[in-house]
Amino acid sequence: MDNIFITQNTFGVLWTIGWLFTIGYLRLTFWKGVLAIFVWPYYIGKKFYREQ
Repeated sequence: MDNIFITQNTFGVLWTIGWLFTIGYLRLTFWKGVLAIFVWPYYIGKKFYREQ
């Protein structure tokens, strides 16, 4: 019998929490939420960075 090792990846959990936070906090539409899967830091930066 072979031994089976199960590992957990906390990065994926943190990434998912950040993605859901972005969708909720910025009130993104469905398609922007889908796009945020790949570029969610962009949306956060766009929200907090304002040119003066």
